[in-house]
Amino acid sequence: MAYTRGNLAVKEKAQERVTQQRYKETTKVVTRRTGLPGREKFLYLITLLAVIIVGGALMSRYAHIYELNKQAQSTIVKIKEAEKTIADLQVERETLNNQVVENAKRLGYVEASDKDVIFVPRSTTNTSTGTESSSNASSGK
Repeated sequence: MAYTRGNLAVKEKAQERVTQQRYKETTKVVTRRTGLPGREKFLYLITLLAVIIVGGALMSRYAHIYELNKQAQSTIVKIKEAEKTIADLQVERETLNNQVVENAKRLGYVEASDKDVIFVPRSTTNTSTGTESSSNASSGK
């Protein structure tokens, strides 16, 4: 036993035996991934294509509905603009109708009375065939 700093009660350390191991035993777990079978791959492909087709159909329907709504909105705007134009033209027509009498008086025209009514008979002479002129003459009487 060795004397260690004045204490004999110290347990002696075991000498480390240095033995060289010739090889280190290691285990390695090898996992092999097996590929998917052909039928399962085909099933996945068909499912994916079905989802894409259904999604495309839905998106095209929504795009068509959006286009129809857009056309409806633009038509409503055009209708409102046309209604405004019609209202403006009706106001202008009323003002022009009110000015007709004033303009006629200014130009020297006078209003006709019941005595001044002139009756003009329909002409029976026609430059085309004679049958038409006779039918026009009979319908005019």
